[in-house]
Amino acid sequence: MNEYLKKVLDEIKVKNASEPEFIQAADEVLTTIEPVIEKHPEFENQAILERMLEPERVIMFRVPWIDDNGKTQVNRGYRVQHSSLIGPYKGGLRFHPTVNLSVMKFLAFEQIFKNALTGLPIGGGKGGSDFNPKGKSDNEIMRFCQSFMTELYRHIGQDVDVPAGDIGVGGREIGYLFGQFKRIRNAYEGGVLTGKGVGYGGSLARTEATGYGLVYYMREMLKNHDNQTFEGKTVTISGSGNVAIYACQKAQQLGAKVVAMSDSNGCIYDENGIDLAAIKQIKEVERKRIKEYLNYHPNAKYTERTSDDSPIWEIKTDIALPCATQNEVSLNSAKKLVANGVIAVGEGANMPTPKDAIEFFQKNGVLFAPAKAANAGGVATSAIEMSQNSMRYYYTFDEVDKKLEQIMINIYYSCKNAAKEYGCEGDYVAGANIAAFSKLAKAMVAQGIV
Repeated sequence: MNEYLKKVLDEIKVKNASEPEFIQAADEVLTTIEPVIEKHPEFENQAILERMLEPERVIMFRVPWIDDNGKTQVNRGYRVQHSSLIGPYKGGLRFHPTVNLSVMKFLAFEQIFKNALTGLPIGGGKGGSDFNPKGKSDNEIMRFCQSFMTELYRHIGQDVDVPAGDIGVGGREIGYLFGQFKRIRNAYEGGVLTGKGVGYGGSLARTEATGYGLVYYMREMLKNHDNQTFEGKTVTISGSGNVAIYACQKAQQLGAKVVAMSDSNGCIYDENGIDLAAIKQIKEVERKRIKEYLNYHPNAKYTERTSDDSPIWEIKTDIALPCATQNEVSLNSAKKLVANGVIAVGEGANMPTPKDAIEFFQKNGVLFAPAKAANAGGVATSAIEMSQNSMRYYYTFDEVDKKLEQIMINIYYSCKNAAKEYGCEGDYVAGANIAAFSKLAKAMVAQGIV
């Protein structure tokens, strides 16, 4: 490894020793951009890597709220404003018990690369809380969101920082957050949050965007390798949230047979193809566990999760789409997928595959689409929502979908061409990192030491 890269990575490991997810994200980027650093030795004197890895601002705050029993609860809130090099900070809010500073910093760091790849003028950030919305009443969630926004509002704005949803933050939570922001500010600032309901400033196709975008990227990648398509392919998709549901929908529209989906408790396998209407009813309406799918299709098979490895990766499939959470595809799972003949893996979640598993896929000739490229459709459509808010205008569903599709095609070719230019053709992980890093580094040099 280049001496400058090694020095920076060693410093990151010492300075952030208690933040394994952030170190993992930094390592994954730094080990792939060596050709760019070799070409630009001046970056060391300008401390480009050190500045890019250090967030511009980290905000951590107390979130007190009252549950339905009248008892006061306290959670911790975060907002990591990582980079405003190419636009206002942009990235989701995650409400989940696993949220901590390391997770927030890793997500914010990934976000700056993802947002740069979209070609749109948006910087990168991420936020959230260790609050768990599961099992909470609507009123409890409303009270928590109002308390969370009572602090967060000081740090965001449509030209400053624009949060959106993520795990645990859907349309309901965005509505409560936006209502509280509007009340405190006494102004309708539509562009301050994305993922809003269509009736009050949201965008058509935003709900579908991340899942659709993932499949558009995968379609382009398959087409460029032996002119393959989704038609007739078997697909497994981990998760059963927004990303997984709409990746399933688009894959089915393109002729694929999706046979398995999952949640944190286990996975469902339906050899006849997943009934997406049943999944939507269970997850979007009833908010229940995926095991309930057996009530709709008794002949399907449910496998309980008994270890860190999801049983979904033991199922034979052509295309695997991890759409649940970080580090869900272990090296052991990768070996099972390869043994079962997987030809392509596309990351719908953020960093769902650790470095050793990625390398195993690549060494075995599996096409691998990294999250920062393949799941950029959500934030790209959020930026389209921001544009509509600024124009006081709505695009139709088809207009947004067409823009999304073209953005994902452009991202694919940015990754493909960058990898080819720097001597690692076919490595989309390196291609995504190189393309995004090059754009960010140029902006950083142009804006001086700030």
